Amino acid sequence: MDSEVRDYIDSVYDTVVRRNPNEAEFHQAVQEFFESMEPVIAKHPEYRKHAILERLVEPERLISFRVPWVDDQGQVQVNRGFRVQFNSTLGPYKGGIRFHPTVSASIIKFLGFEQIFKNALTGQPIGGGKGGSDFDPKGKSDMEIMRFTQSFMTELHKYLGPDTDVPAGDIGVGAREIGYMFGQYKRIRGGNEPGVLTGKGVGYGGSLGRTEATGYGCIYFVQEMLASRGLDLSGRRIVVSGSGNVSIFAIQKAQELGGIVVACSDSAGYIYDPQGIQLDTVKQIKLVDGGRISDYIDYHPGAVYRTGSTEIWTVPCEIALPCATQNELDEAAAQLLVANGLLAVGEGANMPCTLDAVHLLLSAGVLFGPAKAANAGGVAVSALEMAQNSMRLSWSFEEVDNKLKDIMANIYRSSLEAAEEYGFQGNLVAGSNIAGFKKVANAMIAQGVV
Repeated sequence: MDSEVRDYIDSVYDTVVRRNPNEAEFHQAVQEFFESMEPVIAKHPEYRKHAILERLVEPERLISFRVPWVDDQGQVQVNRGFRVQFNSTLGPYKGGIRFHPTVSASIIKFLGFEQIFKNALTGQPIGGGKGGSDFDPKGKSDMEIMRFTQSFMTELHKYLGPDTDVPAGDIGVGAREIGYMFGQYKRIRGGNEPGVLTGKGVGYGGSLGRTEATGYGCIYFVQEMLASRGLDLSGRRIVVSGSGNVSIFAIQKAQELGGIVVACSDSAGYIYDPQGIQLDTVKQIKLVDGGRISDYIDYHPGAVYRTGSTEIWTVPCEIALPCATQNELDEAAAQLLVANGLLAVGEGANMPCTLDAVHLLLSAGVLFGPAKAANAGGVAVSALEMAQNSMRLSWSFEEVDNKLKDIMANIYRSSLEAAEEYGFQGNLVAGSNIAGFKKVANAMIAQGVV
């Protein structure tokens, strides 16, 4: 490859590290992306001339703010809120809001950077953004969550709008939190702009199929990968980390298509059920009772519960779906999965595999669906929700699900074609990076230096 181009890319990365010290997650996301860029920059010198890489790694704006709120004991608490509006070249900023104690500027920037290319891959007119807070909703009452989200939106509303920035949910933010934020937005702004948030309840502007979209979309993407080798999900042993919405609906769709899901987890540990996970029980525990996944063995004593959520990757499987959080699957886990007969990985969470794990899995010939492609279903249907809000229409579940299938198939094809064009045959990590990048880069050049 061109050493001058490699030196140029390395110099841009070095600037990212220097300008953003102590932001390991953001550095990792940029490094992973830049690994695919050398043949693209070599073939298209106009991208270097227009400083596309330099502009892409710098957010259009990063907003950080104080979020004071009062708990049920009358004590004032203070958290920190963030919103990164990373790139609006293709449309209004679009990306979820995460409430989790690990949230930091680095986490939000890594997620927002990934969102640029993920959103581009969907083919929808949306740019990249992300937001959140280090607030922990676990153990909080509904009233505490309402007071926090209202305070959060009191500041955040200044930067939002249906044609400006449209957040959705993420870890720790579901329909309840979105509802409280939407109510506060309307209270402050007046009027009714349903397109300002997605993931809303179906009764007030939400879309059928949005809750299921990320999990379903991940399975649709894995289907496409398996079909390339003449395989399908039927009878395959599957391990799914996590037990939130993404995991639950990935399990549901996998089981509908004949897969045998034998393990899932939460932050404390995992369950292994050799007969296959009973999804109704998981839904009852996690979506209704708000319990821990360890409660599963109370219903199904033949199952096994073990502490240590990342130990789930010791369970032999043919398909692994990391759907919990970033960097949950490392190189050692990848080695064990390969030794146990792994065929495919679909990243349901954002950057759940470390760089070393990704490299090992690709070198072992494992079919690998990277997050920016495999988990794009959620934001794709969020964009469909925006479209329905704009038209004051509501589509059926079947209409939304069919559109989702088409979008995921198109993402797979465009990623595969880009990989082949630039010498990364079969490498969907590189292919998705390149396909998303070229769409954004070409639009950035067309719009001038802004």
